[in-house]
Amino acid sequence: QVQLVESGGGLVQPGGSLRLSCVASGSIHSIDNMGWYRQAPGKERDLVAVITEDGFTNYRDSVKGRFTISRDNAKNTVYLQMNSLKPEDTAVYYCNVDLTLISRAKLNEWGQGTPVTVSS
Repeated sequence: QVQLVESGGGLVQPGGSLRLSCVASGSIHSIDNMGWYRQAPGKERDLVAVITEDGFTNYRDSVKGRFTISRDNAKNTVYLQMNSLKPEDTAVYYCNVDLTLISRAKLNEWGQGTPVTVSS
C-alpha cells in the first residue's frame, strides 16, 4: 500500500556533499514525522535526523552543522543534505516515515536503504 523510494547515495571524497531523497507513494492520507537513519557495518541503526509535519527538526550531535533535513509535503518527499562528509559518515542510510493511510490506518515504514561511502 505504501512504498518509500530513496536515492542520492554514492561514493564521495571526505569534505564532499551528497543529497539524499526519499519519496513516499501509495494510499497516503497524511505524513507525520519523516526521518533518516543510518547503519554502518557491524553497528546498530541510529537516528540521523528527523523532521515533523510542522518542520521542527532534530539531529544527532555528530551531524549538527553539517547535515540538513527538509521536506516537501506536496511531494511526500524528505531530503537530507549532507555537507563536509567524513569517513565515519559511511553507512547505509534509511528513510523512515510515520503516516496515515486513506483508510486511517497508521503505519511506520522504512525505505530500502541507500549506501553512502566517504573515502579518498
